[in-house]
Amino acid sequence: MTDAGVHADSPASLLADLVASGAPFALLARDETTVEVLTGDVVDVDLLADIPLTDAAGTGREVLALVPFRQVVERGFECHDDGAPLRCLVVGDHQALPREAVLAALPADAVALTDAGFDITDEAYADIVRTVIAEEIGRGEGANFVIRRDFTASVAADPVTAGLTWFRALLEHERGAYWTFLVSTPGHVAVGASPEAHVSAQGGAPAAPGTSTVTMNPISGTFRHPAGGASVATLTEFLSSAKETEELFMVVDEELKMMSAVCSDGGRITGPHLKEMSRLTHTEYMLRGTSTMDPRDILRETMFAPTVTGSPMQNACTVITRHERTPRGYYSGVAALFTPREDGGHDLDAPILIRTAYLVDGRLRVPVGATLVRHSDPYGEVGETHGKAAGVLGAIGAVARDVVAEAADDEDAPAPAPRRLSDDPGVIELLAARNERLAPFWLNPQDSPQDAGRPRPFAGVGALVVDAEDRFTTMLAHQLRHLGFDVEIAHWSQATPEAVAAAPLVVAGPGPGDPRDDGAARIARMREIVGTRVDAGTPLLAVCLSHQILADRLGFDLAPLRTPHQGLQKTVDVFGRPASIGFYNTFTARMPGAGAPAGVEVAADADGDVYALRGASFASVQGHLESILSRDGLATLESLVAHALR
Repeated sequence: MTDAGVHADSPASLLADLVASGAPFALLARDETTVEVLTGDVVDVDLLADIPLTDAAGTGREVLALVPFRQVVERGFECHDDGAPLRCLVVGDHQALPREAVLAALPADAVALTDAGFDITDEAYADIVRTVIAEEIGRGEGANFVIRRDFTASVAADPVTAGLTWFRALLEHERGAYWTFLVSTPGHVAVGASPEAHVSAQGGAPAAPGTSTVTMNPISGTFRHPAGGASVATLTEFLSSAKETEELFMVVDEELKMMSAVCSDGGRITGPHLKEMSRLTHTEYMLRGTSTMDPRDILRETMFAPTVTGSPMQNACTVITRHERTPRGYYSGVAALFTPREDGGHDLDAPILIRTAYLVDGRLRVPVGATLVRHSDPYGEVGETHGKAAGVLGAIGAVARDVVAEAADDEDAPAPAPRRLSDDPGVIELLAARNERLAPFWLNPQDSPQDAGRPRPFAGVGALVVDAEDRFTTMLAHQLRHLGFDVEIAHWSQATPEAVAAAPLVVAGPGPGDPRDDGAARIARMREIVGTRVDAGTPLLAVCLSHQILADRLGFDLAPLRTPHQGLQKTVDVFGRPASIGFYNTFTARMPGAGAPAGVEVAADADGDVYALRGASFASVQGHLESILSRDGLATLESLVAHALR
């Protein structure tokens, strides 16, 4: 690729030249002092592996890629395919300019909007929420799903000028963004302030050459600031919400699945923290691990953030396809900046494409979504989409901005200093209390030098983990490796009869859906796998969906729960040992009227819901021992696999 050749002596002349030339460019504000200006040539590619990180001579080059949601097809997931291109700006020139100088050079006149409104009505969106809760979460298809709607309007102004105007407004009025950006390519302008780094991969210390420190930043829970600004009292009410807390825990679990797939050390969580922005506040965790994977492969394995899709990821894409009426375009995809480094690899910095306005053919589109969980209120989720849309529109100056109460009566008064709610002792205590519920395994460093001498009770024992389309199996595999097992993960469709029969231990994994659905190929195959091991008397651990399948084979009843246990933490008795475990189930096994079969031990509650089973060469558990919600998960896992292998 060649340099686009746009240079200037000042920010004003540079921006004027960019507008006049029509050349593709990007403006990135990733810190408080500078704005980066990237120019170059645009190349559209089909696959993430095709992102051109090297030239013909093999020399590394910088690339900014806009990755649309449709790229989930690379992972075999469903989507409405709108053909949105995987667009790459191959950077020929990269300048860092003073933020204040760029701000002064940007246009400031308001951009008029007409024909503004949501693409579907509030009532229609509320109906979608009810349907997803009843027919998807209520039938075991997953724990949470993000369904979007679009705020649209007509824009008569020049699209690049409009984008520059909105970018200025974001620089002036939005705070707390991870990236504030404008990307202008032929026929397409994207401008936004993303609060969330989806994934980054950085080389250098303490990583060895060829190794990256991978970071993910799950953010969930949206507190819309009331008129006049947020206060400790209003934030405390938000932080005390069970829905918001469970929503964050569920997305952390989902991103740990991704981290466990790309990082040899599985990933450690730190936090929670507050992400304070001008109109919204979120709660967040940080996940870190190390990886030797190509950054394009890291990006593929982490497509896309559960905060904007749902979990489990594969079924979330199917549910989105069923209930969203139009394709997503770039919403919930990522902007990925690949930067060459000295060891021959590339660093990756990839924020999620949310809180973003798109301008194509004179039409503005601001997509927003709400996370739907088992106890979502339909009109509450409608309100969340309004809040998110207003946050973007207010930030870009398209609608009136809220003014904090102290300055409301005096237009000449200086803007008050931002109040950091995260510094309040009560808020700090509320946030810290959340971790008391979580598994120490994921909060503490794993496989550290201090951990090297820890006994590995199953060192060298082979284990085949069968993935039933819930990547909790990657976390489960990581815990099994921590116990010493040599682990292989196989998708249910690729777990051959020979491999299932030969494995010293088979772990039949969790997955979405109704365990009674004999017409589903996945359920039928998991029945075969469980049956093979039980009939042969060879060691088996069955988890969640597979636990239900095992229970059914042993003569237990299967039934839907009255209230789904999606993201629910419970303390249960597992064969005489109380254990705090996270549950993600809509169906349950129940004690049959005739009692348990001979030779089978049962852990169940007073209602007969079965939490765990033990028998000759097998054990099973309804909960997810690998979840961050399972404080006693690792010890319980060790006990159950020890029984199965005994």
